[in-house]
Amino acid sequence: MDKEINMNLTNEERMLQGYDYKPSNDLIEKIIKNKALVEEYNLTSLKNMNKRIELLNKILGFKGENVFIYSPFNCDYGKHISIDEGTFINHNCVILDEAKVIIGKNVRIAPNVGIYTVNHVKEPIKRKEGYEFAKTITIEDNVWIGGNSAVLPGVTIGENSIIGAGSVVNKDIPRNVIAAGNPCKVIKNLTEDK
Repeated sequence: MDKEINMNLTNEERMLQGYDYKPSNDLIEKIIKNKALVEEYNLTSLKNMNKRIELLNKILGFKGENVFIYSPFNCDYGKHISIDEGTFINHNCVILDEAKVIIGKNVRIAPNVGIYTVNHVKEPIKRKEGYEFAKTITIEDNVWIGGNSAVLPGVTIGENSIIGAGSVVNKDIPRNVIAAGNPCKVIKNLTEDK
């Protein structure tokens, strides 16, 4: 990124504010600690829902009522993820939450969806040195994301929209549309049927 790094910020603050940063030992330790909880969640039987809910409450920054996530599920920090009530996430979801991931109410996420806030920098020398940057992803209420889709850094998917299976969402998607493809583009306005 072209942003100048404020040296008064911690590495985690730089990461969360979208500055270029290098994953430091303290950040890696936080990921390892969270991944131990995620591993326990994935190994906990669906018959033990109380334990699964308890673990999700420890993993996620915010979890509304009636949030259900099938195993396997994977995320980096967990605490940067907010999932509102009534949301369902199917098998094999991967959330790289180096920046905030805000998921609204009654969202449906199909199997094998990746939500990636983090990316490597474009400059070859800085990339070789391990620099990354991250941007917040927002998925508004009542969105449905089809299987095998990828949501890339900085994207907002608008309320009520549907993302077709296999899409690569690299730009904001407005409300009330069906969008699909690589790159993902609007193909239909849902309000036209009314």
